[in-house]
Amino acid sequence: MGARKSNAGQRPSARQMLAKELARLREESGKSLATLGEETTYDRAYLHKLETGTRVGSPEVIAALSAVYGTGEQLLMLWQLAREDAFADKYKRFMQLEAKATVRYEYAAGVIPGLLQTEGYAREVLQAARPRDDNDLSEQVAARLGRQELLRGDDPPHYRAVLDESVLRRGAQDPEEWAIQLAHLATISQLPNVTIQVLPFTAGLHALMGTSLTILWLPDGKAVAYTEDQHSGQLLESAKDVEDLRLSYDLLRDLALSPRESVAFIKRLMEDGTSCAPDPT
Repeated sequence: MGARKSNAGQRPSARQMLAKELARLREESGKSLATLGEETTYDRAYLHKLETGTRVGSPEVIAALSAVYGTGEQLLMLWQLAREDAFADKYKRFMQLEAKATVRYEYAAGVIPGLLQTEGYAREVLQAARPRDDNDLSEQVAARLGRQELLRGDDPPHYRAVLDESVLRRGAQDPEEWAIQLAHLATISQLPNVTIQVLPFTAGLHALMGTSLTILWLPDGKAVAYTEDQHSGQLLESAKDVEDLRLSYDLLRDLALSPRESVAFIKRLMEDGTSCAPDPT
């Protein structure tokens, strides 16, 4: 049998650091997992997964643990770093670039983009992907909502989203949650750095059918593109590939309703509820 490969010199991830810190805090406190579960109202098996790094956790469980250990914001700050490890490796490069982007264009073909989702809508979208359990779902929702800081932070990027009409016609199952989501779209469109347009069915066939697209412009003038369908995503950094996709996006933008017409369209949906599926009963 060959010698085991050494991990010496490897930089620990924030996820590993969070797990070790949680294990250390519990050991120093002298508490058992059962006791900790009673004090936080979280299952001991789930707490054990946090301490081994197999799960990252949600802001709620981290807040509960912080209260028990009296660590203030320390654990939450460490969790904010660790949550990036919850994303697939193929997506991490995109996340690094989106944090630097000065301009961001999106075309949404299936669902409302993550940066524009409300908590209730995000939960339903992620639930449809069949997460392992409720804790897994909470972690995914928290990670998605956390990324929305991009639009409201200091010096946010200029953001334009073109939403296919089908995105707005396929409402959430809960009519109240869907009404909240539509109202959120109308509200966030008023931010000075945000532009929302609707691509109506009357625009006809186009080059991006079935594919969602994000284009990022970086401070050095370079642009990258990320395409995604229901089952996979691809980051494209070739200037030729990005230019072709940018042209496709520009053509769609020109076919879309104006920003003012788009907000009016969303408000009509809010008023008549035509986007929601009929009650099967």
